[in-house]
Amino acid sequence: MTAQALAGGQSESRTRGPRLDAGLHPMGRWLFAALLVGGLLYAGYSVAIDTARVGEPMAMGVFAFLGLALLIALGFEFVNGFHDTANAVATVIYTHSMPAPLAVVWSGFFNFLGVVTSTGAVAYSIITLLPIDLMLHVGSAGGFAMIFALLLAAVLWNLATWAVGLPNSSSHALIGSILGVGLANQLLSNIPGTSGVDMAQVQKVLSALFFSPLIGFVGALMLLLLMKRFLRDKQLYREPEGDTPPPRGIRALLIFTCTAVSFAHGGNDGQKGMGLIMLILIGCAPTAYALNRTLPQSAMPAFVRSAQIAASAYAAHGTPGALSVDRAREAVVDGVRTKAIDKPEVYAGLSVLSRDIGDRIEDYGTFSRVPAAIVPNLRNDMYLVLDTTRMVTKSEGAKQRFTAAEIDSLNGYSASLERGTRYIPLWVKVTVALALGLGTMVGWRRIVVTVGERIGKTHLTYGMGAAAELVTAATIFGAEYIGRPVSTTHILTSGVAGASVANGAGLQFRTIRNMLLAWVLTLPAAMLLSGTLYWLLLQFAGAVAG
Repeated sequence: MTAQALAGGQSESRTRGPRLDAGLHPMGRWLFAALLVGGLLYAGYSVAIDTARVGEPMAMGVFAFLGLALLIALGFEFVNGFHDTANAVATVIYTHSMPAPLAVVWSGFFNFLGVVTSTGAVAYSIITLLPIDLMLHVGSAGGFAMIFALLLAAVLWNLATWAVGLPNSSSHALIGSILGVGLANQLLSNIPGTSGVDMAQVQKVLSALFFSPLIGFVGALMLLLLMKRFLRDKQLYREPEGDTPPPRGIRALLIFTCTAVSFAHGGNDGQKGMGLIMLILIGCAPTAYALNRTLPQSAMPAFVRSAQIAASAYAAHGTPGALSVDRAREAVVDGVRTKAIDKPEVYAGLSVLSRDIGDRIEDYGTFSRVPAAIVPNLRNDMYLVLDTTRMVTKSEGAKQRFTAAEIDSLNGYSASLERGTRYIPLWVKVTVALALGLGTMVGWRRIVVTVGERIGKTHLTYGMGAAAELVTAATIFGAEYIGRPVSTTHILTSGVAGASVANGAGLQFRTIRNMLLAWVLTLPAAMLLSGTLYWLLLQFAGAVAG
């Protein structure tokens, strides 16, 4: 063999990518199918038990409609799994730390754990983007059209970008879909001042989505430079030798970072589907799911006391004179729609509603005893007061009116209302976790190739993979702690790009350009899709009703 041929063989050995065509063992396929079917049966059984327990039997048509809605919501999380989670496994696969089939199963399992142990804070930060008009009537035709439109739009955009191998953000797509529905609702409504979206909440969510990729890029770049300064093992910064796995310590580090990203991704992204599923359940089975029936009776006296204190605080700044509950509700809804809450009539309305909520809870003693006919109305009043109170405590005008002690009492009241209306049953967490975890094991190859081969100009090194994933996991955990949705895709791909620059590898600008294009287009494309679907579904509902 000539020296030239030998050199060529060595080059090929060094740059050969990992095997991505190895499928699951036949037993793994059977296990996959069993978990998928078992998860769906568990969801159906849980709904049947929950509704029977509260004496709210569901008609077959409503149950079938609920099943379809849940399938679409779980389908979103399934697509999210193979679209987003592929980013987590790319580094361990391309550094030969784990074979591809084992890596995706490993990542799927820790995605599952991340969802099950999540707090739910991110779920409800997404829901607060929805128009309050539709949130108060989530069981109406408009409410269901909203949910179906935004879910279908997010799934369609995710599938379109996956088909061309672009690491697109499921979070970005879902938020764009929510904004599209909100704006369409505002344009189509005949009610003056109908709310479209809460721009203050939109700004918070979009700022998290905007800054997190920058944190990923700069953080991974700086971390790799620090690693080069203090960790002098040159093997960390070289391309892997053929199919040879890295040394034991480096391999353990890379598996740890993959595990951390998978767990963090499940804890953040899995919550988005949870929040939407809760809206579906509230619309179809309000008696079982509109109020948190798991709160113990011992918690009710504190709830009633916080409502009474808040009612007194609002009454001190409201217009004098008695208001009926209906008139109070109208005053608060008008204030929210027009974004003009710093008005005495709104405070008077909040006082009346808060006192009425406290009195009703005191009469029933616990949420589990609230009659079925009362649940939707009570839940709507609680949600309306909660949403408005959160706006009041952040309003500069309100802060000048209310004392610090009154603001504290309103914040305590908001926390009580959240515990009463914002909860997620265990079975919802488990089924979403299964959908996300199983989705990880399907269709991951396209995104893995993009992350592993098409961002940097050279093969991914051990140090690059570790730096990118450490920064990604830390950023996602931080976002979950403050209740902000972020994109695993954008953070990790930005981290890989930053690590590539730090390692002197350079970037493939065609891929970077396409990723930036997907990032820029996702929001308007998802908004257009969801707004159009919302209009079409409203037309369909009107035709059926007519």
